[in-house]
Amino acid sequence: MSAWILHVDLDQFIAAVEVARHPRLRGLPVIVGGNGDPAERAVVATASYEARAFGVDSGMPLRLAVKRCPEAVLLPVDAPAYQEVSDRVMTRVREFPVVVEVLGWDEAFLGADTADPEALADQVRRGIAEETGLSASVGIGDNKLRAKLATGFAKPAGVFRLTRENWWDVMAARTPDALQGIGRKTAKKLREAGCPTVLDLAAADPEALAARFGPRLGPWYRLLAGGIGDTEVSATPYVARSRGRETTYQQDLTEPDRIAAEIGVLAARVAQDVAEEARPVARVAVKVRFAPFFTQTHSVTLSEPSSDPAVLERAARDLLGRFPLGRPVRLLGVRAEFRRDPDA
Repeated sequence: MSAWILHVDLDQFIAAVEVARHPRLRGLPVIVGGNGDPAERAVVATASYEARAFGVDSGMPLRLAVKRCPEAVLLPVDAPAYQEVSDRVMTRVREFPVVVEVLGWDEAFLGADTADPEALADQVRRGIAEETGLSASVGIGDNKLRAKLATGFAKPAGVFRLTRENWWDVMAARTPDALQGIGRKTAKKLREAGCPTVLDLAAADPEALAARFGPRLGPWYRLLAGGIGDTEVSATPYVARSRGRETTYQQDLTEPDRIAAEIGVLAARVAQDVAEEARPVARVAVKVRFAPFFTQTHSVTLSEPSSDPAVLERAARDLLGRFPLGRPVRLLGVRAEFRRDPDA
């Protein structure tokens, strides 16, 4: 018996739930987002594999998605339906001899002591299919990082093992954006810094990385390249790290006073969410998406943790002053990040 971490990821979850509810959609390109109306400003929540073949991705503006896939079936987001199916999945998974750490609607880490992790992964996949009809991919690893990366190689509806033993065979020649947490822009900067591959990044001088990417991110990138990750799976109930509100406006905002007023409205809503959490806020962030689709975020650490609505609103309004508001605004968002140690 050995300790393993399994990462379970439900394939195209939201789209799969919709197809299960509407079997006539099976095999068709399905896009879920906003109210399902491409005339409104919204982004893609998920797309079926058939839609992804046309270049439709999560987070893409709905209008662009429809241009890429005109034949797609558009559906509105139905969060309660997805939560209900997710709850059924997680309840079924907890029937196995594993510790379950839920990450969201469609994924979870499982901690298990087993001599055959592949067999356990197949049992979990079959259990999910029997309960909901949905397919799942399972990554097997000796830590969370490797297990989650393994899931990408397992998709769709498969099982893949990624551990210290095969890490370099699988990852060495890949570009750094193959690692969770490194995007294409950072990968380009790493390439310019002499780290075109994961192996190069793992062998890089940590001081040089810190100098170029910062004392926290630079060394962290190097750890990612070595496959170093957390090995603890916790069944502790999920506790939100932040609360946020954002609004996409059907007409661009151009007047500074109107933008400031909308920030005030969002901050008040966030303050109400914070009050329900009964936890102090340590940091406030404001997001502005300019037309056509350029997004900036600024944040600030409060002088001391607070749940006072006036403090949160003042911080949000102050942050708004950091943005160049000479361009039309299509989205505004306010986020409050809770103090990490709730018992302090």
